[in-house]
Amino acid sequence: EARLMHASVRRYRVRDIDALVSKVEDEFVEQVKEIDGFVGYYVIDGGDGTAASVTVGENATAVADSVRLAASWVRESAGDLVEGDPEVTVGEVRVRAESD
Repeated sequence: EARLMHASVRRYRVRDIDALVSKVEDEFVEQVKEIDGFVGYYVIDGGDGTAASVTVGENATAVADSVRLAASWVRESAGDLVEGDPEVTVGEVRVRAESD
């Protein structure tokens, strides 16, 4: 039986994707991995001045904690690299397809 999962997708307009990716790897990844119930975190380069991050957690609380952490981290550490607030989708994962 597959376990229930929750996820968030945050879409950003970015000024410098390489600088943002480097900062995320150096500073944010270790913080988000500490969250109880954390499953995975991914950053996608849209190639056109956009980036998206995907966070997966075992429950809604883990994902809510990651969203709060990301928002405060961006404000404090990466505000100069992103424009405005991200578009955020958070909720229960309803369809999963994974390799065996």
